Amino acid sequence: MSPAPLLEVADLTIRFGGLAAIDGLSFTAAPGAITAVIGPNGAGKTTLFNCITGFYRPHAGRLLLRHPDGAEWRLERMRDHAIAGRARVGRTFQNIRLFPRMTVLENLIVAQHRVLMRASLFSLAGLLGLGRYRRAERAALDLARAWLDRTGLLAHAETEAGALPYGLQRRLEIARAMCTRPVLLCLDEPAAGLNPHESADLNLLLRRIRDEEGIGLLLIEHDMSVVMGISDRVVVLDHGSLIAEGSPAEIRGNPAVIRAYLGEPEADDTAAGARP
Repeated sequence: MSPAPLLEVADLTIRFGGLAAIDGLSFTAAPGAITAVIGPNGAGKTTLFNCITGFYRPHAGRLLLRHPDGAEWRLERMRDHAIAGRARVGRTFQNIRLFPRMTVLENLIVAQHRVLMRASLFSLAGLLGLGRYRRAERAALDLARAWLDRTGLLAHAETEAGALPYGLQRRLEIARAMCTRPVLLCLDEPAAGLNPHESADLNLLLRRIRDEEGIGLLLIEHDMSVVMGISDRVVVLDHGSLIAEGSPAEIRGNPAVIRAYLGEPEADDTAAGARP
């Protein structure tokens, strides 16, 4: 018997003016799996992520997240800070959003500010140096250093984030998101701007996160070498609607997917191609 889905997207709809950016979208993402969301520009991929992470409030539909302990969270009813902090949905962005003047290590400590603020009793315990805050601070440092090690960034811990090469900044974003201890990690074009070697390294990192952490990854990506190389399942959108879903092998040759990416041939072109 298959486990219950980690994420259920059911009849999701969001409109901007008279335009339906997402139109009755339904799909599921399995726990401990990498689910890729692909489609042409304007298909609604980032809008979907913005609904899942609380930046947008959908007009209709359901976003149900299940934790391994059985707890269920209706994301469409929650504020963005609660989705990150309580429902434990982590995210990276299409455009890098680090704190460039902070060190690499400080970026990962900032990601844990909710835990540290609670431990400090909203600054009182921190000012007094109480044991509960010191323990939380040590745990935050240990977690940050562990993820710097796992992403190959430990040697850069005291480097300003903005001084890192672009590919390492992408890794730092993923490490920062993992410091929030997510159940679901949403990655918006993590391979954007990477060279082939860096993309291959990214593939290895994301597989390790899936296999070692046992969390679900939801991935928006245009680099098909990444999508086809690491995805367990692929969801294809076009104009805000689902047009296909399945394994990478099933999606690769799907006629509807090919039409969405390449377009329908013009009738005159088809006729011309048929002439000897």
